[in-house]
Amino acid sequence: MLTTGIALAEQYDYLSEKFDRAFRFLRTTDLEALPLGNLPIDGDRIYANVQAYTTLPDEEAPFESHRNYFDLQYVVSGQEAFGYLPVADCTPSTEYDAARDLIFYREPEEAGRILLRAGEFAIVPPEDAHAPRRRTAAGPCAVKKIVVKIRL
Repeated sequence: MLTTGIALAEQYDYLSEKFDRAFRFLRTTDLEALPLGNLPIDGDRIYANVQAYTTLPDEEAPFESHRNYFDLQYVVSGQEAFGYLPVADCTPSTEYDAARDLIFYREPEEAGRILLRAGEFAIVPPEDAHAPRRRTAAGPCAVKKIVVKIRL
């Protein structure tokens, strides 16, 4: 997430051209009209994954991380609880799937959690695990989200 330790403060340039392109896409596209699925922005370097779902109980929305891409998770409509924790503090529950650039983790005893509402986003680097799609205290919610994948 864009919350991290000082040791990582200069590791990534969140103002670089690739992040600028991702934000430009979010600002200038009719996000409500996008069909579900993947949409290239700059080949496999930057692409959007358009999703729609109903938020889930925590036990059905596990922590995950990626090794080759940042996630820029932008909520178009609805709201969700979004967990986060450094990967170093996580215990894998699956093997890393290189084809999907994805690994899942066991539920930690304690983790950070934020509320993402329509118009808000979180940026997650490979050093952080995240748990999207989680219900808030208000209960299940229909969500439309754009996950912009930005290659390292």
